[in-house]
Formats: sequence, structure tokens, C-alpha cells
Amino acid sequence: MKNKILAITFLLTTALAAGSAAAEGKAAAQLNQAKTETKEAAQAVRDYAYAQKAEFVAEMKKDLAGIQDEMNRLSAKISKSSGKSQTEAKTKLKALRKKWAQTKKQLDRAESATESTWNDVKGGFQKSYGELKDSFEQTRQWLSEKIEP
Repeated sequence: MKNKILAITFLLTTALAAGSAAAEGKAAAQLNQAKTETKEAAQAVRDYAYAQKAEFVAEMKKDLAGIQDEMNRLSAKISKSSGKSQTEAKTKLKALRKKWAQTKKQLDRAESATESTWNDVKGGFQKSYGELKDSFEQTRQWLSEKIEP
């Protein structure tokens, strides 16, 4: 009887250990699969963003061209003004054109970005573009206050 109990205990312990090892193995396999799927999803997002590069660049070129057109209109208004306001306005417009040129360089970098550099370059452009838009709005506001439309 002792031998039967000992044998049953041994078999149960062995079965539980095997089941536990199998469960751990299954959990580890599921964890590895989840990690792989997460990496694949992250890569797909990166690929998608990079895949949209041409559309992004085209839209931003269009926006920069619009800002350049507005700067040209502002320049025409400035040239019709006179005095101290004109001098200040020319200085502000010159600084704005410099920001525009820097943003254009960032866009050129984005256009030639590789998949591995895309996120960094796109981020740099977006920062520069945001600064340009802010500066443009401030300059336009200043000009509307100082120079009649």
C-alpha cells in the first residue's frame, strides 16, 4: 500500500511538474509571439509613416509656397509704406524670410530622408514649420497694426 501511495504521489508530482513546465513553455511562447507582433506593428507604423513621405512633402511644399506668396504680398504693402514703420517692417520680413529658408532646407532634408532617418527629419521639419507659422502670424499681426492694409 505504501508503494502504491508513493508511486501515485510520484506520478502526480511528475505530471504536475510536466504540466507546469508545459504551461511555462506555452506562456513564454505566447510572450515571445506578443513581442514579435508588437515589433511588427511598430515597424508597420514606421513603414506607413515613411510610405506617406511623398504626400507629406508635397503638402508641405504647397504650404511653404503659400507662405512665400503671403510674404510677397506683405513686402508689396511694406514698399508702399514709409518712415520708421517701413524700416522695422523690412527687418521683420527679412527675419521671416530667413526662417522660411531654414524651413525649406528642413523640407529638402525630409524629401531625401531614408526610412531610418524619416522620423527624426520629419520631427525637425515639423518643429521648424511650427516656428515659421508662429513667426509669420506675429509678423502679419504687427504689420496690420503698424501699416494700413
